[in-house]
Amino acid sequence: MERWNYVIRNAKLTGARSVDIAIKDDRIADIADNIAETGIEEIDAHGQLVTVPLVDAHIHLDATLTVPERTTNHSGTLLEGIQRWSEIKPDLTVEDVKTRAREAILWEVAHGTLQIRSHVDICDEKLTALHALRELKDEMAELVDLQLVAFPQEGVLCYPHGQELMETALHEGADIVGGIPHYEWTREDGIRELEYVFELAHREGRMIDVHCDETDDPESRFVETMARLTKVYEWEGRVSASHTTAMHSYNPAYGFKLRRILRQSDMAIIANPLTNVVLQGRFDDFPKRRGMAPIKELDAYGIPVALGFDCIMDPWYPLGTGNLLQAAWMALHLGHMTGAQEMERVFRMATVNGQSVFYPGQPNDLVAGRPADLVIWDAPSAIEALRLLPVAQTVMRHGHIVAQAEPSRHQVYYQGQNLTVNFRPRTAR
Repeated sequence: MERWNYVIRNAKLTGARSVDIAIKDDRIADIADNIAETGIEEIDAHGQLVTVPLVDAHIHLDATLTVPERTTNHSGTLLEGIQRWSEIKPDLTVEDVKTRAREAILWEVAHGTLQIRSHVDICDEKLTALHALRELKDEMAELVDLQLVAFPQEGVLCYPHGQELMETALHEGADIVGGIPHYEWTREDGIRELEYVFELAHREGRMIDVHCDETDDPESRFVETMARLTKVYEWEGRVSASHTTAMHSYNPAYGFKLRRILRQSDMAIIANPLTNVVLQGRFDDFPKRRGMAPIKELDAYGIPVALGFDCIMDPWYPLGTGNLLQAAWMALHLGHMTGAQEMERVFRMATVNGQSVFYPGQPNDLVAGRPADLVIWDAPSAIEALRLLPVAQTVMRHGHIVAQAEPSRHQVYYQGQNLTVNFRPRTAR
């Protein structure tokens, strides 16, 4: 009988099915109720959840880990964050960016994330951050797939040489065309920016991921223009709109119309709940808006929703360890998605949906034939993973273990006993 490189026994899939998973070289060879053949190495999952990796569909690795040593955002607002970042940017060096981003990537891998899409500020004549992350992408390829978005933080049309910098960035290492239409001086300029972004992406054969409508202004509606241009250029499945926080302020009639055209254009929405809940609603007295795209309504309408951590200790968000489960946990609270099926849907946003955004048209769940990238969690189900925020016990990439952690256990001393607490209900005796 053939021996596999690994056989993972007693693995629990998200649908509660218990299976064995065989891995040969860098691929999942078989998933079955009981695999008779042995593996060179055998791993007993003990009934714990096994899934595809987490996907951080939106982060800014060039700015990560700059707080508090390099700067501080005293007001906690989006605009001060942009100002503080503009003050740091001239002093960036390739090694500085690589050192900070490398550390953040290690954190994310340890938490079970193996695909990361990083927006990189290209409003810099030297393109220092882009060159740094392009080098790091190659250096860390054995650990993580890294996609780089050419992100014009200070605009395309309102920034000197903005268009030239966008095109240079694509030729010098950026994978995806970004944008920020709501940052342009006028709505007309924002539409012109999007028309340029789509023309450029079509010409270069690239995917698109735009910071879109990241504002509380209900009149900011550039996402509808993105949907139209996606259809015009026949770019369905290759376009993402990130943030889209203005959606939480649209009136119900317009929201209904928008969901219809978004589904027709097969656009993905990438929500960033941790940062947007603290950056949005800053102009509000009371009640204060939640600051996140309406992921529950979008998901129910069949629109792909993925999640991003967005910021780790940077001018916009001073906290974070890169654990995308924290973002998912925040998303289900802000989105009122605490029904059993809804929580499972949120977990899919952090895993399966992110895989579809990252690899359009490819299998997005655990199936035979796909790369052996997977995570064994210290939790028996998706819902328990969201409740416990457990460690990723084993993280496997291309058939090799790249990260491991010991399950968290606490000791409580009570009435002369040493009791182990793992935050799971004890079975009644």
